[in-house]
Amino acid sequence: MTTSRLRATRFSVLDRSRTRRGRSQGEALRDTVRFARRAEALGYHRFWVAEHHSVPGVAGAAPTVLAAAVASATRRVRVGTGGVMLPNHRPLVMAEQFGVLASLFPGRIDMGLGRSVGFTDGVRRALGTAEDARDGFGAGLAELLGYFTCEQRTHPEVHAHPAEGLLPPAFVLATGAGADIAAAAGLALVIGGVGGEDRTLRAIDRYRAGFRPSAWWDRPYVVVAGTVAVAGTTEDARRLLLPEAWALARSRTRGVFPPLVPAEEVAALEADGMTGKERGFYQEALRGHIHGTEEEVATALEALIGRSGADEVLVTTSTHDRAAMLDSYRRLARLAGLPAEAGGALRAA
Repeated sequence: MTTSRLRATRFSVLDRSRTRRGRSQGEALRDTVRFARRAEALGYHRFWVAEHHSVPGVAGAAPTVLAAAVASATRRVRVGTGGVMLPNHRPLVMAEQFGVLASLFPGRIDMGLGRSVGFTDGVRRALGTAEDARDGFGAGLAELLGYFTCEQRTHPEVHAHPAEGLLPPAFVLATGAGADIAAAAGLALVIGGVGGEDRTLRAIDRYRAGFRPSAWWDRPYVVVAGTVAVAGTTEDARRLLLPEAWALARSRTRGVFPPLVPAEEVAALEADGMTGKERGFYQEALRGHIHGTEEEVATALEALIGRSGADEVLVTTSTHDRAAMLDSYRRLARLAGLPAEAGGALRAA
């Protein structure tokens, strides 16, 4: 089942520390750390955590802090952020934090950087972030990178210890102009779209055409990110998608992103338990993902990698049933031929 194209592609994990109904946010964070150990045993290349502020259904608010906990609990897997939202932070502080991580865990830390700002006016005010702060992402990125390389320094008299001279691999999460910024800075590109939309492929082409080699990357490097769900049947794989899709629909209609609920409850609502507006957002949230049996997912991933030329696939799968989620990652690791540790894959299943 595993193809040469899949074997040649790295697979990694992004976990957003989703909360589940009946479980605390602390349990969600500890689940993330446990999940990282299992992902490492299954052979995944990276394990990344995300940044969300004032979102009830997501416990991951401090990615560099959580990355430190993950790196401490693992031995081999690369650990990083997908991502730190640079408009919310001062570049000097981020350089110092990533410098500390890279010094404590040499050769294992990734620096994933995004352009998003707080979701609401209140969150942006609390963060001290202007609504148009994303427009200054390029300048903030250049300042951050300068603290590591000591080149093109925005503040020549300021030194970021212990970041100077370190080069943790840097990635730009592409939204809007992100692909062009990544190309100009000579950084790796992380772009959503496992569905292989035309706009994603155009952004990747633009990134490769405009890429300028840098101290960070000597060639373009593309990570395609998105949801992949694998199960014994196509229907079981689709059920894995339901809790997250329903949470997204509720957030768009109620203004609050809720904890995940069991797929069975969402399936019962599909028949006659949603308003027209909720159903529209729900159906939209179910699109653009890869799901199915191992054979179906392998075929879809083979096509995606062929169209995009992706060097790596970053997978995020959120669902209420953690056992089913972990089984999906186990099946994906198997079909991709990942180098599971001896005995570790069995313990991780």
